[in-house]
Formats: sequence, C-alpha cells, structure tokens
Amino acid sequence: MIILNHPQGSEDWLNARVGVCTASRFTDARSKLSKASKNGQAGDPASDAIKYAWLLAFETIARKPLDDTFVTYAMRRGRDLEPQARAVYERRTGAWIEEVSLIMTDDERFGYSADGFRDDDGLIEIKCPLACDKLGQVWESPEAAHLEYLDQINGGLWITGRKYCDLIVYCDWLAPVGKDLFVKRIYRDDDAIEALEADLLKFLRLVDKNLETLRTPRKMSGAPVEPQSPALPAVKAQASELPETIFG
Repeated sequence: MIILNHPQGSEDWLNARVGVCTASRFTDARSKLSKASKNGQAGDPASDAIKYAWLLAFETIARKPLDDTFVTYAMRRGRDLEPQARAVYERRTGAWIEEVSLIMTDDERFGYSADGFRDDDGLIEIKCPLACDKLGQVWESPEAAHLEYLDQINGGLWITGRKYCDLIVYCDWLAPVGKDLFVKRIYRDDDAIEALEADLLKFLRLVDKNLETLRTPRKMSGAPVEPQSPALPAVKAQASELPETIFG
C-alpha cells in the first residue's frame, strides 16, 4: 500500500484522490439494481455506480478533482471535531493513535482516508454527525450503528490489511449525560472483504470502459461535407441606379 500524509481536505489531498475510487464511496461503487428495478437486469450497476464511474473517468482525463467540493456546515463541524474526538478516545481508552491520511493500493486505483492507526493491527474511523435523529439511533440501536459505514470500514481493513476498526461516534452535546463518545469495534471479516473486492473490481471495469469511450477517436461516416457559404441576396438595383456617392 501507499501512504500519503497530506492533511485531509487540503489541496494536495484532493489532488491525490483524483480518479481514485475512495472508501467513502464504496457503497456507491458497488450499488446494483434490485430485482424490482425496471431499468435493467438485477445485478447491473445502479445509478449511483454509473454516475460515480463517469466521474472517475472524467477526473482521470482532466487530472483534477471534479466532484462537488462544497463544504457544508455539517462537514465543517465534523472536520473541526475530529481532533477532539481522537483526543477523548485516546484519554478514555489509553490508546495512542498514529495520525495518517490517504492510503492507496499499489496501483493507485483505490484509496482510504484513515482517521488513524491504533497499535500494530487496528485503525479508527471517526464520525461526528450533526443530525440528532442519527445520533439518537446510535445509542438506541448500538448493534446496528456500524452498518451505514460498513463498506467504508471493510474497505479500510482491505486496503490497510489491519485486523479491526474502532468506529468512533462523537458528539460533545451529549457530554452532560456521559454519552459524548460511542465506540464499537468491528473485526476483519475476510468473506465480506472478498465480496467487496470482487464488486469493486467489476466497478473498475466500468470506469475503464468509460475511459475507452472517452479516449477513442470519433469515427466519421462518409466524406466530410464542405461548409456552404450563405447565399448572398440578389442585387436588384443596377449600378447606374445607385447614388453617385457610392462611387465617390
């Protein structure tokens, strides 16, 4: 794997991700049509995968980020709270976290922006959601808190080769009731990772197909047509009928 320590959100980090299928979008990449869909065969790429495949193809050619980089308040709050969440986690667990950034496969086609490495075989994934209903559901149904992020977590374990990931959900608003920090450990599941990898490789073929479409020269049918000059309006007046000043 390739480890780049550009700060997340920086220009270098954004440029390093150009054309790279990243773990935060693995769910989009592997999305498929359901059996109930009328738009294609079950198992065909769904609209999220199709859109993402075109985005990566265009980025690969343009060599610059083309995804929407607008930072919402929720995104900014999450980014600002991440160091605090990491510090609280370290203090309460006694763990020391190595901060890392973008980690890519050797071919640089897949990437994972890690929030940190724990010990020799763990990593952490920090989430600081803004929506109160989402935060409430974490504590109401802790057994399902990781499911929304499972593809991203499995992707991180796949790319890094690590054995477990601690999902950290942090919200300082809940400090008065002692629930500002939620931690759930997800252990490596090689069967799930194998299925994820298989889907991602199929998605990569879709990206490559789009690249071939964009790079193949356009074939023209038949001989080129010469552009025709617009017909000039007929001059009805004779020279002798024109005003003398024209011949000045």
